[in-house]
Amino acid sequence: MVSAEFSDRPFKKLILFDVDGTLSLARQAASFEMIELLRALRKKYVIGFVGGSDLVKISEQLSVNGSDAIDAFDFGFAENGLTAYRLGKPLPSQSFIKYVGEDRYKKLVNFILHYVADMDIPIKRGTFVEFRNGMINVSPIGRNATVQERLDFVDYDKEHRVRAAFVEVLQEKFADYGLTFAIGGQISFDVFPKGWDKTYALRHVEGEGFEEIHFFGDKTYKGGNDYEIFSDPRTIGHTVQNPAETARILKELFFAS
Repeated sequence: MVSAEFSDRPFKKLILFDVDGTLSLARQAASFEMIELLRALRKKYVIGFVGGSDLVKISEQLSVNGSDAIDAFDFGFAENGLTAYRLGKPLPSQSFIKYVGEDRYKKLVNFILHYVADMDIPIKRGTFVEFRNGMINVSPIGRNATVQERLDFVDYDKEHRVRAAFVEVLQEKFADYGLTFAIGGQISFDVFPKGWDKTYALRHVEGEGFEEIHFFGDKTYKGGNDYEIFSDPRTIGHTVQNPAETARILKELFFAS
């Protein structure tokens, strides 16, 4: 039986969404139309977001037209669920640095920065390693790149496989660290302990009694940061290419009369 707090929803199903490329364009705010669609969906179903970014970045993308991301969703899972909220209240969190340890963390980051320094790519900006609560995010071009520079890098990366090659090197060099490397978004990849992928978020909802858990994401291929939760037997996965496709599928599946 579903938790009492959700007993007013006609359908006892949970619908989870990736953020970048699914609810909004990468690192951009979701459209007013998307937020309104989610608001209507929430009247019937329980909804939540599952993003790899930290809560500040996700909030910037999903807090639209006066809404607040944490209040607009029943569940909010930032950093794959390592930072988690249920009905606006925080749930227990985890720490990447405690898991890895300072010495091994320093060795990992030093190697990454040396690799970036030796990498010959068209441009480099700032913030190549971003430390988050449950992971680190690595960007060969740097997270300070402009929107256009990000788009240019997407094309460059498709041809030269910059991120994929980087990940292969790290997987071999740090094989004993027990880490997962997942390519996501346009310009970066995430590094986190095995099992701390987006399926981590499911730990927070397993006891809620939902009849079904749906997940929408764009990086659902093997190696993408949506793959594990998309292919998990506990979820019904939906692959989308962009927010417009997310909206179309939502209307077809959950609003059809």
